[in-house]
Amino acid sequence: MKNILIIGAGKSSSSLITYLLDNSFQEDLQITIADILIENALKLINHHSRGQAIVIDIFDKKKRQEEIEKTDLVISMLPPNLHFEIAKDCILLKKHLVTASYISEEMKTLNEDAIKNGLVFMNEIGLDPGIDHMSAMKLIDRIKNNGGKILLFESFCGGLVAPESDTNLWNYKFTWNPRNVVLAGQGGAAMFIQEGTYKYIPYHKLFRRTEFLTINEYGKFEAYANRNSLKYRSAYGLENIPTMYRGTIRKIGFSKAWNIFVQLGMTDDSYTIENSEHMSYRDFVNLFLAYSPSDSVELKLRSYLKIDQDDLIWEKLVELDLFHPTKKIGLKNATPAQMLQKILENSWTLQENDKDMIVMQHLFGYELNGKKHQIESSLVVVGENQTYTAMAKTVGLPVAIAAIKILKKEIKTPGVQIPISKEVYEPILKELEKCGIEFIEKEVPYLGYNPNNVIG
Repeated sequence: MKNILIIGAGKSSSSLITYLLDNSFQEDLQITIADILIENALKLINHHSRGQAIVIDIFDKKKRQEEIEKTDLVISMLPPNLHFEIAKDCILLKKHLVTASYISEEMKTLNEDAIKNGLVFMNEIGLDPGIDHMSAMKLIDRIKNNGGKILLFESFCGGLVAPESDTNLWNYKFTWNPRNVVLAGQGGAAMFIQEGTYKYIPYHKLFRRTEFLTINEYGKFEAYANRNSLKYRSAYGLENIPTMYRGTIRKIGFSKAWNIFVQLGMTDDSYTIENSEHMSYRDFVNLFLAYSPSDSVELKLRSYLKIDQDDLIWEKLVELDLFHPTKKIGLKNATPAQMLQKILENSWTLQENDKDMIVMQHLFGYELNGKKHQIESSLVVVGENQTYTAMAKTVGLPVAIAAIKILKKEIKTPGVQIPISKEVYEPILKELEKCGIEFIEKEVPYLGYNPNNVIG
């Protein structure tokens, strides 16, 4: 029997745990879920004989290492900044490791030790990053193997609310960590390349520089640029590609409205607000507006950001109760970003029977035999409810499948890595298709960004 230890049982763990338990007899697995709070884990285990939940303080090194010692493979579903300590334990105790998070510079330093000990340290094996890597590499390899030269690669992904649960003017609800949504785009300019020209978008302009795309029967969407679209050029073998762009998908109109919060400074996480606990929503908005003994908060905001009375953005702000005089923030020593998050959670939290939706699209432009072609590859996954969300499914299933394949030695190349080799992506994508996670491909006209060869 092989033992898998899952550390962390948050929102994205439901499908991960269920899949492993469902396959536990066939694959001869014992699943242990460790968290500081185990109520969610116990609910998901539901008395399954191959599952157990244990309380663990991740900062208790002795207890943590005792549990890791007992297992064959560790899945870390902790916040990204905590993976490294787990990884060091896995090196010490010679255990495989799987995470869904972006690979850190610290993690990379363990590569030689992982190889020396024959350990697979698989990172970025969730949705984005994860499914995006694997599905992209499948087509990139196919195009190259057929003799094609790749000219354009664009990749878009977004966690949204499903149409049947879309009940607010923002066309959005939280399907993953709300903090990450509030802080999206910060930490440096967005960087990408279009037709051989490098482009940069500073944070304060990010949400007004959007791309547009159409996804099968779900209609039109918008996307804002991810922070660094260029970091995967070498990993994907696309060092000399003229166009590479990665973006986050939202329904059209979201970014323009979100930009209001950016321009006001509500997404700032670098300082705390005095008396934040007792501050009303209305007072919070007023923090960022000039003092006036006569003008209302509403009038000042309209004037400052030039919002017309008939602009739908205004209705979106009102819907969030932003101008409510008595609703309290209720957070001590909070940053503006934390206060905004609290307000949004009151309106954008998935209800019990709400369904979310994952949308992903890749565009591949390439030249073959002197002709230019383009492939559009799209994925839509709709969740079941508040627990078994599309986000949990698309993050958790690749993690679970990778863990089983590593234990069965079907994925055996050691080292700190991301899922871009055929050994990894081929069997995992095949299994994901059985779970209803399948891309639809279609040929579309190649346009690029510069059909007339203008310098731009």
